[in-house]
Amino acid sequence: MIGPDAETAGHAQGPGAGGLRKAHRRLPSAAVAIVLICGAVAGAGRWYVARAETAPVVSTQAAKSGSPFRVYATIQELMDSTVDPAADGVWDSVAVISTQAGVEKREPRTPEEWQEVRRHALTLLEAMNLVVMEGRHAAPPGAQPKLGELAPKQIDAMIQANRPAFAAFADDVRNRTLEALAAIDKRDVKALVVAGGNLDQACESCHVTFWYPGSAKPR
Repeated sequence: MIGPDAETAGHAQGPGAGGLRKAHRRLPSAAVAIVLICGAVAGAGRWYVARAETAPVVSTQAAKSGSPFRVYATIQELMDSTVDPAADGVWDSVAVISTQAGVEKREPRTPEEWQEVRRHALTLLEAMNLVVMEGRHAAPPGAQPKLGELAPKQIDAMIQANRPAFAAFADDVRNRTLEALAAIDKRDVKALVVAGGNLDQACESCHVTFWYPGSAKPR
């Protein structure tokens, strides 16, 4: 449940397995680079441009329920701190990078590199449990939506009214992450690329339903 924050400068073509997303990323001025990345973060670039500087607020709903769990961060804050970095770690692990110096094929090769990708996948997997916790708001108080997004209170209302659907989207992201984890454990780069594309689609499906429902459905 997770676009790249880097500025884009053009359009790239690449393999289409699993609905893979392709993106340019601006590299140092010494190189003009085209980066074909295994999945791009769908939706992160559309997150709110302003956030209030407020102290963490514990969900009163969680406090009253007697649950041992306490909700502090909003979904936006979880995306920024945990979900997006973890998803990027999976997606960016496989890439073909073309610069003036030549072409680099990036993929995990050593046990340490595979273990690093696995850590990202596990973080993303468990983060979905945090995202769907009752009482978690979409964004901090005072956060302003960007063009095309619903206001935070509207998102909160939609999630509350459609919580089973929201949980189902999170479960789909979890299942796609499990596909990536299986590919990682087999050290299967091609399967990881396919899983990355499926993960991208799962994330975007949630975004266009709850954050910017006026946008086109993912293809």
